[in-house]
Amino acid sequence: MVHGAAARCDRWVNGADAKGWGGRDIATPEYRDTGPMSFWEEPEQVQRFAEKEPDHRLVELLESFSDPGHTRVLDLGCASGRNTVLLAQLGFDFYAVDSSVPMVERTRERVAEVSGESAAIDRVAVGWMEDLSQFEDGFFNLIVSLGIYHQARSPGQWRRALDETHRVLAADGLLLAATFSPESQPQGEPLSPVPGQDHMYEGFSSGPLCLIDQDDWDEMMAAYGLVAEIPTQTAQVPTEDGYRVTVNLLYRKRAS
Repeated sequence: MVHGAAARCDRWVNGADAKGWGGRDIATPEYRDTGPMSFWEEPEQVQRFAEKEPDHRLVELLESFSDPGHTRVLDLGCASGRNTVLLAQLGFDFYAVDSSVPMVERTRERVAEVSGESAAIDRVAVGWMEDLSQFEDGFFNLIVSLGIYHQARSPGQWRRALDETHRVLAADGLLLAATFSPESQPQGEPLSPVPGQDHMYEGFSSGPLCLIDQDDWDEMMAAYGLVAEIPTQTAQVPTEDGYRVTVNLLYRKRAS
């Protein structure tokens, strides 16, 4: 059950054990090392994401839901809760997961101010995009995954994350996602492919990322029965030394 898993996560966050949802030990090298996990646990990163406004595409999309209280939403990779707090404020039946303990703690603090401490503990927990076993099949009407899938440490982890997203998304449900493109040049020069690992690239400060281009996203998601609700688009955003390219995605899961 969701609440029981969240309670186990709360015990871990407060030091009672070393497990998150699904019983995963995040001390293993795949999940906790000198790469992206440590980047997302840095206090300055937690604060930076706490100061961000809710995603503008999500704000617009949520206006189309007439019954928020009966709309289950997963904020997958919630960071410091910029979108989770919005969901709570609007009365959605929300859940949030993130693999960074400091991010989860900050999100819980912010959600508690809106929905109370009990809801914050029950609905926000440490978790992994490729292991959503605490949720039943077809549990969510909307999954929000902004800047998450490209954080996969391997193509296998990325594929497992998509498998889990598809599994817990209800028929006719929506997936709102954004992910960096291999066309990005954040340091002003092309990214470097990781030898022997398809779709893995070096060049971002957070470590190696799993990057898929726009056309491949649509083809791969079609294999999951997810079709573009609006045309998939890319956007280029300047960085200090170059630019990053983001693929913006909105898919609907075909009803069986």
